[in-house]
Amino acid sequence: MRGRGVYLLPNLLTTGALFAGFYAIIGAIDGNYERSAIALFCAVILDGLDGRLARLTGTESDFGKEYDSLSDLVAFGLAPALIVYEWGLSRLDAFGWIWGKAGWLAAFLYAVSAALRLARFNADPPSTDRRFFEGLPSPSAAGLVFGMVWLGAELGWSGDLALIGAGLLTAAAGLLMISHIPYYSFKELSPRGKIPFTYLFVIPLIFVMIALNPPTVVFVIACTYAASGPVYRVWRWRRRRARRRAADAAAGARSGAGEA
Repeated sequence: MRGRGVYLLPNLLTTGALFAGFYAIIGAIDGNYERSAIALFCAVILDGLDGRLARLTGTESDFGKEYDSLSDLVAFGLAPALIVYEWGLSRLDAFGWIWGKAGWLAAFLYAVSAALRLARFNADPPSTDRRFFEGLPSPSAAGLVFGMVWLGAELGWSGDLALIGAGLLTAAAGLLMISHIPYYSFKELSPRGKIPFTYLFVIPLIFVMIALNPPTVVFVIACTYAASGPVYRVWRWRRRRARRRAADAAAGARSGAGEA
């Protein structure tokens, strides 16, 4: 009996993202942190392309979905955790054994959060609102971590505050992945659909800025997107609270008019 085949192009891109994650780990072990960050940046691009290509060409499959999740776990779970640990968190033990334990625990928290988020994404039924992700997507969390390492390697961050900040940022990225905070998915931007004219200017501008100073721009974009979820949630909570107050005020006014 002939075995079932798999679609070539989307799975080839997924393999490329997996290779980039593996290369990033090897680069971090060798102390080439900038190369590791660049490899993960390529993995983010490839990960964004494989799913869109599969949907565009009608080559989606259960195999591709599971393979993509395993690739994401390596490229956006294990690789960023190992890179940030090798770059800075492993040096926290110079300040005491407690700091050393906290460093590798922060890296492990990030890695296990990535695994839990991917498992939740595969197990939960598809959301009816495709505009938002539940929790920070793992590629974005990886961008936050490797963007910090990329920028820190270029600027030579090595002080106490920098290392402690790296541990806190790594742990925060992990917690945001397993949170229920909504993040805009950009799935409405389909190659077959229409986009606002402004995007034709914004998208090339982003690429130009990345080309001018990749580590700074990538880290700033990752921080902005990571902060957008909590900001949007607070804004939505305040709007609901204002609507509730307005409704209560209107009900009180109607009650007062009825008594009069």
